[in-house]
Amino acid sequence: MKWFQKKDPVPTPTQIAEALPPTPQGQPAAQTGTRIRHTLAIASGKGGVGKSTTAANLAFSFAAQGAKVGLCDVDVYGPSMALMTQTPAPTEMQGSLIVPPEVGGVKIISPALFGSTNKANILRGPMAGNLAKQLLTQVAWGELDFLFIDCPPGTGDIQLSLAQNISLEAAILVTSPQEVALLDVRKALEMFRTLQVPVLGLVETMSYFLCGTCETRHHLFGKDGGKNFAAAHKLPFLGAVPLSEALTQSGDQGIPLVVTNPTHPASQAFFEIRDAILLALEQRTGLPPKGLGSFHLKWEPMPETQP
Repeated sequence: MKWFQKKDPVPTPTQIAEALPPTPQGQPAAQTGTRIRHTLAIASGKGGVGKSTTAANLAFSFAAQGAKVGLCDVDVYGPSMALMTQTPAPTEMQGSLIVPPEVGGVKIISPALFGSTNKANILRGPMAGNLAKQLLTQVAWGELDFLFIDCPPGTGDIQLSLAQNISLEAAILVTSPQEVALLDVRKALEMFRTLQVPVLGLVETMSYFLCGTCETRHHLFGKDGGKNFAAAHKLPFLGAVPLSEALTQSGDQGIPLVVTNPTHPASQAFFEIRDAILLALEQRTGLPPKGLGSFHLKWEPMPETQP
């Protein structure tokens, strides 16, 4: 059974990018009523490590605890959140702002909601960065405790635009254990440190496999690569998620595993990571997460670069 019934979509991403006037630099975006306590980027630097799966399951695990949660997919070239959550296309506007569809208590927006699933978004870097900003700032998010941003792979225009133009509180890095993935997560860590965005910690995906007929953990992609990386770079290790057929199927079926099977080992891992994130936020600020002040998403002037 689907969670909803899909309706006719609003315009394509390119039409939105062309139609919406850019917000002047240094001026707040028209976000009446939008107040977000914590904006956290989920990033990896490497594609295919389970970053979007992590973002989706974390968002719904926070919602299960009673938090007001938003999830923004800014992977303009390869968005997957609409499929992984069965999110319908938005059909309402609040003034000039898009009202995000709400699925299972989570407000979700993704480039995939604005056009054909099979059509490629062929955009140059600056336009992709601008579209990512619009997905965040031209949406009526309302009151949120947490806004999770599912970032694309790499360290390009989109990540730079987010770090420089919104109040990004921290990033959470996602990696699988093997060195091929760690090679790129190092670059993502260095990028966030260069942009002065705190890194809240690291999540290791595909950590081990339980075959179902034994209790042995099979480390198909190496053992403790993410955990050792976190220790070497003085990052909190937020937790490890097992490789699971059920987790893969939940993404294809469009309902996160923490919703369909909250007692599954992978779901339990996400709940533990949720608690570790809350603890990391408290340790970083000295206050419980909900005790922090709110902020408005806003545009900031781009720093001048020296020739």
